[in-house]
Amino acid sequence: MALRRWLPLGLSAWLPDFCLLLLFKGCLIEAVNLKSSNRNPVVHEFESVELSCIITDSQTNDPRIEWKKIQDDQTTYVFFDNKIQGDLAGRAELVGKTSLKIWNVTRMDSALYRCEVVARNDRKEIDEIAIELIVQVKPVMPICRVPKAVPVGKTATLQCQESEGYPRPYYSWYRNDVSLPTDSRADPRFRNSSFLLNSETGTLVFSAVHKEDSGQYYCIATNDAGSAGCEEQEMEVYDLNIAGIIGGILVVLVVLTLITLGICCAYRRGCFINKQDGEGYKSSGKPDGVNYIRTDEEGDFRHKSSFVI
Repeated sequence: MALRRWLPLGLSAWLPDFCLLLLFKGCLIEAVNLKSSNRNPVVHEFESVELSCIITDSQTNDPRIEWKKIQDDQTTYVFFDNKIQGDLAGRAELVGKTSLKIWNVTRMDSALYRCEVVARNDRKEIDEIAIELIVQVKPVMPICRVPKAVPVGKTATLQCQESEGYPRPYYSWYRNDVSLPTDSRADPRFRNSSFLLNSETGTLVFSAVHKEDSGQYYCIATNDAGSAGCEEQEMEVYDLNIAGIIGGILVVLVVLTLITLGICCAYRRGCFINKQDGEGYKSSGKPDGVNYIRTDEEGDFRHKSSFVI
């Protein structure tokens, strides 16, 4: 065996091979080492997950174990002083001596977790390993906006939005329970339509609606954790009544013309002139400040001035 070359001649002669192997291996263990069976676990919300942290090499029988959570540039303790800390208290435990198991995970548990082990009897006393936990969240019922009525030939926009799902969901639109393609030109079944669907934003745009576009519409948001849809909403596509519109405009013009003629006739007849009392425009027979005196002898009039103070 090759190991015997490194031992004194007398010692290698009587030691069994397996003893030599154990001796040689013990001499090489100088540092604590960690590994993980899954450094990027992905789990659905409200399920359980185990963050794997395994000691592969160490001469310390009772190493110190710590778990930390790094989220939004903040570091908090998860396992410290031999107990679960923080928001995981009551729904997490240490399993297999070093691994961390979490029950009923939530979206707030998505973070970077660091397993740290301190082995005092090893030459290299400290080792750590980082594990990134991703919690996928099922979408909730999206909000759908569908116009109730659109005239033929006009544009129409249908919107579908959902803000809870993680990862971000993609959107599908249905008309009368038939899935719509992202481009109407790509499917011969929709050759009479002219729409484009953005599956990332949930927007369905008709450049010019046709009568065949009438129907019951609904949207479904889907990601790796599940899917959710909104209720059906009806969109009606109707023809424009050109003759009715023109007739209505003509009626309005005739009414306005008659009103204008009536106002002109009334004005010419003086209906809008204010009449004043005639007495108000009569001048007095004598000016102010003059008294008229009739003489008995001459039978004529003379006047004399007087001043009113």
